[in-house]
Parts: sequence; structure tokens; C-alpha cells
Amino acid sequence: MSSQPPLHGQCDAADRLIAADEPLAGLQVRCGGEMPGLLAVPALLTLVRRTRISQVSQLRMVGAVDEGRAITFLAHVTPDGTGTRLAVSQWRLAGDGDAPSPPAPTEALLHQLAVVHAVLDADQRVLATDLRGDAADGDADASALADLAALWQAEAKPWSDAVDLIGVAHRQPLHWRLLDDVAFRIAGSARTWRARLLPHGDAGFDLLVLPDAIDVLPVAPSAPETPSAAEPAPGWSRVIGRDLAPALRQPINRIVANAETIRTRLAGPLADEYAAYAADIAEAGRHLLGLVEDLADLDAVEAPGFAPAPDRIDLADCARRAAGILAMRAQERGIVLVTPDDTVSVPATGEFRRVLQILLNLLTNAIRYGPEHSTVSITAATDGSVAHVTVSDQGAGLTVEQAAQVFDKFERLGRSGDGGSGLGLYISRRLARAMGGDLKAEDVAVTGTGARFVLTLPGRS
Repeated sequence: MSSQPPLHGQCDAADRLIAADEPLAGLQVRCGGEMPGLLAVPALLTLVRRTRISQVSQLRMVGAVDEGRAITFLAHVTPDGTGTRLAVSQWRLAGDGDAPSPPAPTEALLHQLAVVHAVLDADQRVLATDLRGDAADGDADASALADLAALWQAEAKPWSDAVDLIGVAHRQPLHWRLLDDVAFRIAGSARTWRARLLPHGDAGFDLLVLPDAIDVLPVAPSAPETPSAAEPAPGWSRVIGRDLAPALRQPINRIVANAETIRTRLAGPLADEYAAYAADIAEAGRHLLGLVEDLADLDAVEAPGFAPAPDRIDLADCARRAAGILAMRAQERGIVLVTPDDTVSVPATGEFRRVLQILLNLLTNAIRYGPEHSTVSITAATDGSVAHVTVSDQGAGLTVEQAAQVFDKFERLGRSGDGGSGLGLYISRRLARAMGGDLKAEDVAVTGTGARFVLTLPGRS
């Protein structure tokens, strides 16, 4: 298709694809999106958001998975009033020998969780900011973030000059790799925040401001759950989760990034076998990074008196977002994700990013262990004062014994070599109970077929 004229599309101020030529519109639908609807290709969505905020045209090769096959295309995105215009060319189906790995959901997830998105130039100076709606609820933290975004806009200085970096004593400016994932404080907010920097070659960076990990309270007289005497002292895990994990993230991310640069031949021509080696290195790095993140979460949920920050959330919206993030992974295996209708709203109380984390874990398991060309259903509803969301697959399901064991720490149910750590469901249940809810598994005696997990949270009117 590279010899054909460019395909065109139009996005509005909310990054919704409102008009598009075929097959761009078809790709949008096959990736789990709608017409019109929010862009369903994460890499293209990131490019469109960056263009809209910075008002600077962007040109980049974009990768996606279309009906289980990897594709690449050149995307030229230009500002157009409050929205953007797309021109797509050089669309091609990658060959079996050089097909790129499907894009990891990490960047899309970070964009979903970010409360502030800033576009930086190559010297880390702020060009534009976007305060997300989830952060604009009128509380002290939202006000502090709004003040920070305004300060960044008013001063043409590196973003780090306006915040109090934690554990960084070096003089600024610092190389971006030393600031990626750094914790910081801002005036007017009692919370700790974390910065994630997404580089874009020589063109600058996306800066995403996220809430730090679950708050650890000095005392918790009403904590939903306290460690039992049989659990080990927290010292060993805190060394891994709080001290070692942050130190490991940067070098592992660098290994993955460099391996991807080699694999995609951005640094120059390369024999196929060496590109394959680089793909193996990148995949191993992502697996190791996942284990590090699991250990960091394990540290948080097992700390005495931990408690998430309560938010007013919509469980149905969280379910739709989680499905959107994993749509391409599901499409790889021919799995259809059925989500609550856009008109469905299920008000609940919980920490948005932690609820999303639980749902992503449940959906990832359903996609990984469910049969190919099957259906994974996500439903959400309210039952009195309780809100609940259910994830069901069409796999072999769980026995009564497995349903009781599946939430145990490091429990793999006899599986090996699938990249799991055996911590995801354990952490998810601890998070659910810390938010005043629960996470349960139903066995095949109840479901008839397939596995079914039910997340409950306190409802709200």
C-alpha cells in the first residue's frame, strides 16, 4: 500500500477519530474502538495527543496489530484548530521474519493514569500542559496540580525547577534518565507524586505526572486487613520494593529501549538473526520489569496500615478503559472483549489507578489462559450499597480447590513458563479489601464453564 495516496483522518479536541478513510477506519474498529470514538491504537493516540497539546506537527512510524498481524505505517499528524488531522502512508504488513512485537500497553496505561500531561522540548522545558479531568475535582491536590501546570506554562524553565525532587541532590539540569520515575513534592499538596518521562528522539519528551504508590500510614486503627503473625517481617520486601525496585526500573527500561532500537533497525541495517536476538532481549527485559513492579506492589500491600486514596469512580468506565488498553493483545489471540455499554454507569468508591490495575490483571489472565477465538465478558452493576464488576472467560475454569488457592501468594496452579509471577491475584485481592471491597473467584460448579472473577467495591449514590 506504500505506493497509494495517503489515508486521511480527523480527530476532535478529545482525541476521538471522527472521520477516516478506509482502511484507517477499519483498523480503528478492529482494534476495539468505534467510529466516532477515542483512537484505539495506543501509539497513534499518544502522537495525536502530543500534537494537539504542543500544536507542533509530528511525523513518526507507528506500529499496531491488525487481525493478529503486525503492521507499520508512517503517521503525519498536524494541528487543526482544537483537534488534529492525520495522514497515513507507507502502510505495510510486516513479514514473518521481521514482524515487530505488538506494542506493550505500558505507555497507554501511563497516559490513562496520569493526572497531568506536559510536553517538553529537548532541554526538558515545558511547551504545553494538559490537566486531566480526573484531577480537576476541586480538592487541595487538584488545586495544587492546577497551580503547578500554570507555573510550568508561565516560565520557560525545566519542569524540575518548579518541584521538590526527593532524593536528588545533584544540580540541575539532569539527564532525563536520572529523572524518569523520580518522586517529587509540589506546593500545596501533601501527597507524593512521580514523574514518568517518555522520550521522542531529539524532539523532546512527554512528561506524565502520576500519584505515587499506595500511601503508607503511620498507624491504622481501622485498617481493613493487618498482617498475621505467620507473615514475615516487612524488612526484606521493603528493601526490594521501596529501595531496589526504583533503582532497577531505569537500567531495565534502558535495556528494553536499546534492544527495541536494534530490533527495529533504527540504528541501521541488521541481519534478521540479530534482530531476533534483540527482540528476545527486549521481551526478557519487559518480563523482568514486570517482576520488579510486582515486588514493588507486594511491598506496598504488605506494609502495616496501608490504605489507598479513595476516589469517586465509575466501575463501568474503568472496565471499558481496561479493555481498551488490552484490545490489541486480545485481538492477537482472536479473543473478543465484551464491555459494558457506554450508557452504563456504576458509581463506586475506590482508588482509580488501583481499580484499573486489578481489572488489567483479571483481563490479562483471561486473555492469556482463555482459548483462542473465544469471548471475554466484562459486566458491571450495582446491588444495593455494593458496586461490582465481573470478568468471565470461556476457558476450562477453576475447580473448587483452585478457586480457593488462586489468591495465595506465588500460586501458579501448576503453570510454568508463561511469564507470570503468581503475585497478581494476591496483590489484587489485598488492594480490593483495602478499598473496602473484595475479589472472589467462582468455580465451574457455579459458572458451568470458564473462570469468573468478581470485584466488589463500596457503591455511592
